[in-house]
Amino acid sequence: MRYTEDQVVAEVRTLTVERLRAWVAEGWIVPATGETAISFTEIDVARVRLVCDLADEMAVGDEAIPVILSLIDQVHGLRGELKRLVSAIERQPEPVRASIRQEIAARD
Repeated sequence: MRYTEDQVVAEVRTLTVERLRAWVAEGWIVPATGETAISFTEIDVARVRLVCDLADEMAVGDEAIPVILSLIDQVHGLRGELKRLVSAIERQPEPVRASIRQEIAARD
């Protein structure tokens, strides 16, 4: 589902259009741009909610928010890489998987 600016503001109770536009300008939220307007995905709306929670509920300052968002983005990227690695390992023959398990256990 795609959301307009107004729909995002309606979804997130502490959000204003001005605040949303400022966050887009800062690069904290990166909507899709079309021929006529920008649009937001459900992931964008979740990120807006997160930024609202950080700023409003947790009193995180504007200078710390991009650091937190960057760390979350890195963790998300690493989770994706880990899923791909696990998938590749699962496609290997059992002796290879057993060898990998042994190697991991030896390092614990």
